[in-house]
Order: sequence, then C-alpha cells, then structure tokens
Amino acid sequence: MPTYVYEVLDKKGKPTGETFEILQSIKADALTKHPLTGEPVRRAIVAANIAGKWSPLKQKSTLSNKNLERLGFTKYERKGKGYMERTAGSQGPKSIAAED
Repeated sequence: MPTYVYEVLDKKGKPTGETFEILQSIKADALTKHPLTGEPVRRAIVAANIAGKWSPLKQKSTLSNKNLERLGFTKYERKGKGYMERTAGSQGPKSIAAED
C-alpha cells in the first residue's frame, strides 16, 4: 500500500503548513477530514522516492570495492599526504607514495 501525504487546511481552504502521512489502498478515496482531529485536509502532491539505476542508493553498491574488483578495476584510496593504498583489485603496486 502506498503512503500518502495530506495537508491540513484552514477554514478558508488554504494550507496551514501542517502535514501528515497515512497508508491507504490505492483504490481508497482521498481523505477529506483529518482522522484524529476532523480538520479539513487535502492530498498533497509530492515527488516519489524511487531507487532507480542512477540513484545515490544504487551508486553506493555499484562503486563498492568488491564490485570494482569483480569488474577488473583497481582502486586506490588516500591514506595520508602524498600516500595512497590499493583497496580493490590486484593489478599495480600495493601503495603509491609521492617523491619529494
């Protein structure tokens, strides 16, 4: 069941800024009154939060050390000023240090 967001309205039908969420069947009619207080409400239109192919949620697992290594990449992470260590993959040196 989807979660819907509702806005509480004043006596003139203008939003008061107060909102609440409620789980409802997609087939259910939209609420017209607050379930607890009886105040007038309307369903708010909000952007959906979907974890698609390019979302930050998906990106985190795609760029994990395990996945990069599986795809044949080598990843280095900075461990200090001028010093990096290999954290994924098996190609290349274990560490890289800048020469002064």
